Amino acid sequence: MCSQTSPSPPRLGQFIAAFTRLLDTAPAEDVILQRGGALLATLVAQDDWLPEPFAAPDPLRYRQYLLHCDRQERFCVVSFVWGPGQRTPVHNHTVWGLVGMLRGKEIAQDYTLAPNGHLIAGKRHRLSPGQITAVSPRIGDIHTVENALPDSSSVSIHVYGANIGTLPRTAFDLETGAPKTFISGYAEPA
Repeated sequence: MCSQTSPSPPRLGQFIAAFTRLLDTAPAEDVILQRGGALLATLVAQDDWLPEPFAAPDPLRYRQYLLHCDRQERFCVVSFVWGPGQRTPVHNHTVWGLVGMLRGKEIAQDYTLAPNGHLIAGKRHRLSPGQITAVSPRIGDIHTVENALPDSSSVSIHVYGANIGTLPRTAFDLETGAPKTFISGYAEPA
Protein backbone atom coordinates (compact mmCIF):
# COMPACT_ATOMS: atom_id res chain seq x y z
CA MET A 1 0.00 0.00 0.00
CA CYS A 2 0.95 3.62 -0.40
CA SER A 3 2.60 5.45 2.43
CA GLN A 4 1.57 9.01 1.81
CA THR A 5 3.72 11.77 3.29
CA SER A 6 2.61 14.36 0.82
CA PRO A 7 1.80 18.03 1.03
CA SER A 8 -1.70 19.14 0.17
CA PRO A 9 -1.55 22.55 -1.51
CA PRO A 10 -4.82 23.47 -3.28
CA ARG A 11 -3.37 23.36 -6.81
CA LEU A 12 -2.06 19.82 -6.23
CA GLY A 13 -5.35 18.77 -4.62
CA GLN A 14 -7.29 20.01 -7.65
CA PHE A 15 -4.98 18.07 -9.96
CA ILE A 16 -5.37 14.87 -7.90
CA ALA A 17 -9.17 15.20 -7.87
CA ALA A 18 -9.29 15.74 -11.64
CA PHE A 19 -6.91 12.84 -12.32
CA THR A 20 -8.95 10.58 -10.04
CA ARG A 21 -12.12 11.50 -11.97
CA LEU A 22 -10.32 10.71 -15.23
CA LEU A 23 -9.29 7.25 -14.01
CA ASP A 24 -12.77 6.60 -12.60
CA THR A 25 -13.99 6.51 -16.22
CA ALA A 26 -11.61 3.55 -16.89
CA PRO A 27 -10.16 5.10 -20.04
CA ALA A 28 -7.70 3.42 -22.40
CA GLU A 29 -4.02 4.26 -21.96
CA ASP A 30 -3.95 6.67 -24.91
CA VAL A 31 -6.80 8.66 -23.31
CA ILE A 32 -4.99 8.72 -19.96
CA LEU A 33 -1.84 10.01 -21.63
CA GLN A 34 -3.70 12.63 -23.65
CA ARG A 35 -6.16 13.95 -21.05
CA GLY A 36 -3.88 13.29 -18.10
CA GLY A 37 -1.08 15.08 -19.96
CA ALA A 38 -3.34 18.12 -20.34
CA LEU A 39 -4.11 18.05 -16.60
CA LEU A 40 -0.40 17.78 -15.78
CA ALA A 41 0.38 20.65 -18.17
CA THR A 42 -2.05 22.83 -16.22
CA LEU A 43 -0.41 21.82 -12.91
CA VAL A 44 3.16 22.57 -14.02
CA ALA A 45 2.17 25.81 -15.77
CA GLN A 46 2.36 27.49 -12.35
CA ASP A 47 5.40 27.12 -10.11
CA ASP A 48 3.82 28.36 -6.88
CA TRP A 49 2.49 25.21 -5.22
CA LEU A 50 5.27 22.70 -4.49
CA PRO A 51 6.45 22.97 -0.85
CA GLU A 52 10.22 23.46 -0.62
CA PRO A 53 10.90 20.20 1.29
CA PHE A 54 9.61 18.34 -1.81
CA ALA A 55 11.94 20.34 -4.08
CA ALA A 56 15.12 19.97 -2.01
CA PRO A 57 18.10 18.53 -3.89
CA ASP A 58 20.61 16.11 -2.43
CA PRO A 59 24.28 16.76 -3.23
CA LEU A 60 24.92 13.08 -4.02
CA ARG A 61 21.94 11.81 -6.03
CA TYR A 62 18.61 12.78 -7.49
CA ARG A 63 15.56 12.64 -5.20
CA GLN A 64 12.12 11.12 -5.77
CA TYR A 65 9.49 12.46 -3.35
CA LEU A 66 6.00 10.94 -3.10
CA LEU A 67 3.38 13.71 -3.29
CA HIS A 68 0.30 11.49 -3.60
CA CYS A 69 -0.64 7.85 -4.05
CA ASP A 70 -4.15 6.83 -5.02
CA ARG A 71 -5.70 4.53 -2.39
CA GLN A 72 -6.16 1.84 -5.04
CA GLU A 73 -2.63 2.48 -6.36
CA ARG A 74 -4.01 3.34 -9.81
CA PHE A 75 -1.62 6.30 -9.93
CA CYS A 76 0.92 8.24 -7.92
CA VAL A 77 2.33 11.75 -8.18
CA VAL A 78 6.04 12.25 -7.54
CA SER A 79 8.42 15.21 -7.60
CA PHE A 80 11.87 14.44 -9.02
CA VAL A 81 14.64 16.79 -7.97
CA TRP A 82 17.91 16.84 -9.85
CA GLY A 83 21.06 18.53 -8.59
CA PRO A 84 23.67 19.75 -11.09
CA GLY A 85 25.09 16.87 -13.12
CA GLN A 86 22.75 14.23 -11.67
CA ARG A 87 21.22 11.53 -13.84
CA THR A 88 19.43 8.22 -13.67
CA PRO A 89 20.79 4.94 -14.97
CA VAL A 90 19.09 3.57 -18.08
CA HIS A 91 15.82 2.16 -16.71
CA ASN A 92 12.27 1.16 -17.53
CA HIS A 93 8.93 1.87 -15.83
CA THR A 94 6.64 -1.13 -16.60
CA VAL A 95 3.58 1.20 -16.45
CA TRP A 96 2.40 4.35 -18.21
CA GLY A 97 3.85 7.62 -16.98
CA LEU A 98 3.65 11.36 -17.57
CA VAL A 99 6.45 13.82 -16.89
CA GLY A 100 5.88 17.56 -16.56
CA MET A 101 8.75 20.00 -16.17
CA LEU A 102 8.17 22.40 -13.27
CA ARG A 103 11.50 24.24 -13.03
CA GLY A 104 14.91 24.01 -14.63
CA LYS A 105 15.52 21.69 -17.59
CA GLU A 106 15.95 17.96 -18.18
CA ILE A 107 17.33 15.85 -20.97
CA ALA A 108 15.87 12.38 -21.56
CA GLN A 109 17.58 9.87 -23.84
CA ASP A 110 15.28 7.11 -25.11
CA TYR A 111 16.52 3.57 -25.73
CA THR A 112 15.17 0.34 -27.15
CA LEU A 113 16.47 -3.17 -26.54
CA ALA A 114 17.84 -4.93 -29.60
CA PRO A 115 17.15 -8.67 -30.03
CA ASN A 116 20.71 -9.34 -28.85
CA GLY A 117 20.01 -7.48 -25.58
CA HIS A 118 22.06 -4.38 -26.39
CA LEU A 119 20.63 -0.88 -26.06
CA ILE A 120 19.93 1.22 -29.13
CA ALA A 121 19.85 4.99 -28.55
CA GLY A 122 16.71 6.70 -29.82
CA LYS A 123 15.26 10.17 -29.59
CA ARG A 124 16.77 12.72 -27.21
CA HIS A 125 14.26 15.12 -25.57
CA ARG A 126 14.92 18.39 -23.80
CA LEU A 127 12.16 19.46 -21.42
CA SER A 128 11.67 23.04 -20.29
CA PRO A 129 9.15 24.36 -17.74
CA GLY A 130 5.57 23.60 -18.74
CA GLN A 131 6.47 20.85 -21.22
CA ILE A 132 5.07 17.31 -20.90
CA THR A 133 6.23 13.92 -22.17
CA ALA A 134 4.93 10.38 -21.75
CA VAL A 135 6.34 6.86 -21.33
CA SER A 136 4.80 3.39 -21.33
CA PRO A 137 5.78 -0.11 -22.39
CA ARG A 138 3.47 0.40 -25.40
CA ILE A 139 5.09 3.63 -26.68
CA GLY A 140 8.57 3.22 -25.15
CA ASP A 141 9.61 3.35 -21.53
CA ILE A 142 13.36 2.78 -21.46
CA HIS A 143 15.41 5.92 -20.98
CA THR A 144 17.86 7.86 -18.90
CA VAL A 145 17.12 11.34 -17.54
CA GLU A 146 19.56 14.04 -16.46
CA ASN A 147 19.56 17.60 -15.23
CA ALA A 148 20.35 19.82 -18.22
CA LEU A 149 21.58 22.65 -15.99
CA PRO A 150 25.23 22.57 -14.87
CA ASP A 151 24.83 24.99 -11.95
CA SER A 152 21.33 24.64 -10.47
CA SER A 153 18.61 22.15 -9.62
CA SER A 154 15.73 21.05 -11.82
CA VAL A 155 12.34 19.74 -10.67
CA SER A 156 9.85 17.65 -12.64
CA ILE A 157 6.48 16.23 -11.64
CA HIS A 158 5.77 12.62 -12.62
CA VAL A 159 2.47 10.73 -12.65
CA TYR A 160 2.66 6.94 -12.96
CA GLY A 161 0.01 4.27 -13.42
CA ALA A 162 0.93 2.50 -10.14
CA ASN A 163 2.86 3.15 -6.93
CA ILE A 164 6.16 3.49 -8.81
CA GLY A 165 8.34 3.50 -5.70
CA THR A 166 7.30 -0.07 -4.87
CA LEU A 167 7.43 -1.65 -8.34
CA PRO A 168 10.25 -4.00 -9.32
CA ARG A 169 11.75 -2.43 -12.44
CA THR A 170 14.88 -2.88 -14.52
CA ALA A 171 18.05 -0.82 -14.87
CA PHE A 172 20.25 -1.63 -17.85
CA ASP A 173 24.02 -1.46 -18.23
CA LEU A 174 24.62 1.16 -20.91
CA GLU A 175 27.45 -0.79 -22.56
CA THR A 176 26.11 -4.35 -22.45
CA GLY A 177 22.36 -3.96 -21.90
CA ALA A 178 22.65 -6.34 -18.93
CA PRO A 179 19.49 -6.01 -16.79
CA LYS A 180 19.38 -5.55 -13.02
CA THR A 181 16.16 -5.45 -11.01
CA PHE A 182 15.64 -2.51 -8.62
CA ILE A 183 12.92 -0.86 -6.55
CA SER A 184 13.33 2.92 -6.43
CA GLY A 185 11.53 3.76 -3.18
CA TYR A 186 11.06 7.40 -2.15
CA ALA A 187 13.16 10.02 -0.41
CA GLU A 188 11.91 11.53 2.83
CA PRO A 189 11.46 15.31 2.74
CA ALA A 190 13.63 17.28 5.14
